[in-house]
Amino acid sequence: MSDMPRPRLPYLVHETTRHGARVWYFRRGKGARLRLPEPYGSREFMAAYQAALAGEAPAKKRQKTKAGSLRWLVDLYRASSEWSVLAPATKKQRDNIFTHVLGGAGDFQADEIERKHIVAGRERRKDTPGAANNYLKTMRAVFSWAVERELIAEDPTVGVKKLKLQAGGFHSWTEDEIRRFEARWPLGTRERLALAILLYTGLRRGDAVKLGRQHIRDGWIFIRTEKTRAEIRIPVMPLLAETLAAGPVGDLAFLVTRDGQPMAKAGFGNWFREACRAAGVPGAAHGLRKAGARRLAEGGATDKQLNAVYGWSDESRESATYTRAADRARLAEAAFAKLPEAAPPAARPTRKLRSV
Repeated sequence: MSDMPRPRLPYLVHETTRHGARVWYFRRGKGARLRLPEPYGSREFMAAYQAALAGEAPAKKRQKTKAGSLRWLVDLYRASSEWSVLAPATKKQRDNIFTHVLGGAGDFQADEIERKHIVAGRERRKDTPGAANNYLKTMRAVFSWAVERELIAEDPTVGVKKLKLQAGGFHSWTEDEIRRFEARWPLGTRERLALAILLYTGLRRGDAVKLGRQHIRDGWIFIRTEKTRAEIRIPVMPLLAETLAAGPVGDLAFLVTRDGQPMAKAGFGNWFREACRAAGVPGAAHGLRKAGARRLAEGGATDKQLNAVYGWSDESRESATYTRAADRARLAEAAFAKLPEAAPPAARPTRKLRSV
């Protein structure tokens, strides 16, 4: 132990334990006592003393995670290969969910969590069905992973259904709304550039704000999507090329602020909503992605072709949503075309009027 300085440092007091060890505390006046680390005079001791002298709160010791607890299980999941391959946006979303879940149930034993607890968690979020479903998806990922690793015996999320979202989800832009937006925001505006990138690439806003010159080669866009990590390759449509040429554009990111800085995902979404309001349209960024998929489906694109453009997996049912709707519209048109009234006047069969 280092020799005690003479005179003693101010605000230091000590006690002797029943085992004969001397324990040192920092206490200013009638304030609370702060225990200092041993041994006396060590680097850790002096650092803690200087922090207390400056009025800084001592660093809290990290509590040891209890084996078998939900917190322990989530920590293992975060260290797994399944977690490592998730997109950064997915990790961030799930981390936020874990923060809320572990704050109230982190010390519960993982194998004691039952289906009713998962249902209760979903119901607490029922006012925002999207958030409720993300919670369920996150918990299902943890528990299904844990069952596969034989860390727990049963998955409490099995049989728990997602909440139904509002019919149609995000509003899909109509052709009239697209024309109104273009009338309000002509070529040469950032707003028109944003619309063209979203509509003619099908990128989500997180990818749209990252799109830049480095992603374009020989008239094609090559980019790995943030959410699914899928590598997509799509042609630069003439209208998109015309809009990019009209600007204003950045370099490594086409969409930039007035100061020339790349736009952030959240900030871009809010900014684009304001542009929609100014144009008198009810749309948002994601609705243009849906409008683009609708256009392609109505033009005859197949499920596999839509999957290639939008980065959906072949097992996804997203593309079928658009191709089925387009098929129904074509079938309805063909059905009505069979009516006599749809034929040219010269070809219409004459109907004899019966006497009454």
